[in-house]
Amino acid sequence: MNKPIRTISIFCLVLFLALLVNATYLQYWRAGALNDDGRNRRAINESFSAERGAIVVGRNTAVAKSVPSDDEYKFQRTYPKPEVYAPVTGWFSYFSQTGVERTQNDILSGEDEQLFVTRLVDLVSNKPTKGGNVLLTLDPDAQQAAYDGLAALGPETQGSVVALDPNTGAVLAMVSLPTYDPNDMASHDFGAVARTYEKLNEDPTEPLLNRAIQTRLPPGSTFKVVTAAAAIEEGLYDADSMVPGGDTYQLPLTSGETGLIDNEGRSCGANGTKIPFTQAMEQSCNTTFAQLAGEVGAEDMKKTAEAFGFNRGYLDDLFPQVESLFPEGLDDAELGQTGFGQFEVAATPLQMAMVAAGLANGGTVMKPYVVDEQQSADLDVLSKTDPEELSQAVSSTTAREVTKLMVATVDDGTASPGAIDGIQVAGKTGTAQSGIDAVPPYAWFISYAPADNPEVAVAVMIQKADIPRGEIAGGVYGGPIAKAVMEAVIR
Repeated sequence: MNKPIRTISIFCLVLFLALLVNATYLQYWRAGALNDDGRNRRAINESFSAERGAIVVGRNTAVAKSVPSDDEYKFQRTYPKPEVYAPVTGWFSYFSQTGVERTQNDILSGEDEQLFVTRLVDLVSNKPTKGGNVLLTLDPDAQQAAYDGLAALGPETQGSVVALDPNTGAVLAMVSLPTYDPNDMASHDFGAVARTYEKLNEDPTEPLLNRAIQTRLPPGSTFKVVTAAAAIEEGLYDADSMVPGGDTYQLPLTSGETGLIDNEGRSCGANGTKIPFTQAMEQSCNTTFAQLAGEVGAEDMKKTAEAFGFNRGYLDDLFPQVESLFPEGLDDAELGQTGFGQFEVAATPLQMAMVAAGLANGGTVMKPYVVDEQQSADLDVLSKTDPEELSQAVSSTTAREVTKLMVATVDDGTASPGAIDGIQVAGKTGTAQSGIDAVPPYAWFISYAPADNPEVAVAVMIQKADIPRGEIAGGVYGGPIAKAVMEAVIR
């Protein structure tokens, strides 16, 4: 081969190799970025060209579905009950997905490997691809009761309600306020979508935040059931015991930030005396539970809290989730404050619902989940979530003893607004200080029913509402909401 031909051959080979490298770079390394580029009209058209599967609650109620569009795209994502279910469903648009729309995107879009045969059949038969459906664990009646109860507190309300099936961990209700309309985020007017997102994202009330799993606050006196469980589990007391009482209790002077603990006028006995454990729980005596935490010790308090789910993640099918916190490295003064849910103890509403559910389930905490089934477009079940044990928080004996204390608190104590006629309810109130003078206290309520054979456990958290500061109380405002949710499930 003469030199000119050899030169041309090498040049052509280099061009061919360059073409291969560029094609590989574009189709492999850059494929994801190009597909996500907002200027890629082909990707946008593809996103709305197939019928996305439905998100379903109850027997056959779609809370997210795709319908034929009257514009340049084939389908429009719609949300029939937007504000009620938005924190769970999230939204679907070309630019982003959140909530279940994100975690279950492969099934809903039809791209999941479980739908390979279906896609192949559709391809051979020249049918358009349909996404699979996702059946949620949410109980429509419980979800509506939770939403209505929380919304009734006023338009400025910030808070959350979570209900669980204590036997399985299935989430029966998950509401967060303020909320938003995901239909606005699913619009085909992409400029309007961007403006809406910017407005929601900059809103100081944080409507895009799912407070059930993304907001952690001091749980206040609802945490006393954890302290009681730790004390009973360690063999120090039972429900019929006499425990330390007192109008006031001085925390050990070790941290430099200690103070005198009181009970805000509740009947907790004289200083230096003992009172029945039931009275301490019924009256929510801070002085008692500060002393109990000291008797249990920092290590065992932390062990019990973590057994209920603190300091760990556990929800796989909905995110992001923040971990609830129980601190470590406590001095004696700080430990006393944790006994009634203050200092650096912080919990999400889901976490406190899990505490109630764990006690309701004989001390066994089940892993929470919101996706019950994944289905094909023809409603064939592709997969079903099997209930999974998260931990054995306390013994069944301890759970029964704490239940006695919580039932007494509903029958004769601060949790009486959660009582249901003819049904025994276990409950506990909480009013937690924010630590900021300008921020009002947080109101909490946890409960489960029927106490002897629980079907539902509930946590209500009111972060802010149209309530005078002096009237904020977990029982008064959280109790009726929890009652309505429990009745919706039981009846």
